[in-house]
Amino acid sequence: MQAADRLLRRVDRQHQQRAWIAFPYAVMKKFGDDQAGNLAALIAYYGFLSLFPLLLVLVTLLGMFLRNNPGLQGTIRTSALANFPVIGDEISKNVHSLRGSGLALGIGLALALWAGLGVMKVSQNAMNAVWNVPYRRRPSFLRSLLRAVLLLLVLGVITLASAAAGSLGAGSDSWLVGIAGIAISVVLNLALFLLAFRILTTEDVTWGDVFPGAVIAALAWTALQALGGYIVNHQLQGASDTYGTFAMVIGLLAWIYLGAQITLFAAEVNVVRKRRLWPRAIVQPPLTDADERALTSYAKQEERRPEEVVIVRIEEPATSPNDRHPS
Repeated sequence: MQAADRLLRRVDRQHQQRAWIAFPYAVMKKFGDDQAGNLAALIAYYGFLSLFPLLLVLVTLLGMFLRNNPGLQGTIRTSALANFPVIGDEISKNVHSLRGSGLALGIGLALALWAGLGVMKVSQNAMNAVWNVPYRRRPSFLRSLLRAVLLLLVLGVITLASAAAGSLGAGSDSWLVGIAGIAISVVLNLALFLLAFRILTTEDVTWGDVFPGAVIAALAWTALQALGGYIVNHQLQGASDTYGTFAMVIGLLAWIYLGAQITLFAAEVNVVRKRRLWPRAIVQPPLTDADERALTSYAKQEERRPEEVVIVRIEEPATSPNDRHPS
């Protein structure tokens, strides 16, 4: 046991001296300490919930605009929508069966707005948790709601435009169109994550502070969008309604959850870089300076009132002969 402990401590010292190992480990450790996986699951829940009213809005709008419009009907029949389960069969075979009504459109928009605001509010909480913003500095319910509405409008438009460009690039048979679509998607995603990482948190950050994480998130999201477009255009084509529906539901849920995890991981990169929270010790004690700064921020995050001040004192335990590093 002592030999294994000495070996682990030796590995720990070596890892702390190499930034290319210490930095990713610090990001992963903070991701776990912040329970970012649970935050990503909550974002995925509201994101997945918002898709169904959006689908209702889509079907309603198709029913309204496709009626008596043969040219648009032909365009929709050859688009990626024709490969979607359930509605794809109606679009490709009997587009006239789609119906639209003002009541269905209103209900769909209201539910989509409610779920979308939930995504924005949960994302704000997640970003503040990643930056360990004390609760007393977080926005009130009304301010959070107003910020969510503005963010939903701005980020929602960019997200839709980016998804459309990425799907076009992945689904096109022309490599020029494909490259152009993916390039546009990368640029839009970069703008999206720069805004999201800067605005979603009340922490005082600059564009330079959030740029590295935004680049990582933009590239990863573009890859996810391209993969999603490829699956819809090639793998789900011709699938039965039952199989296609289950595949779409499970795939969308996994896709959104993975995207939320990637987003929070990229945000953790920004935090670790700005606050220099590396290297982190694998074996504790002893604690590194980065460990102490991280533990202090975790404790001060619990300040909930302006009158409350959390004072952190970290005491190193007495080192026994077995815990000493070999010379």
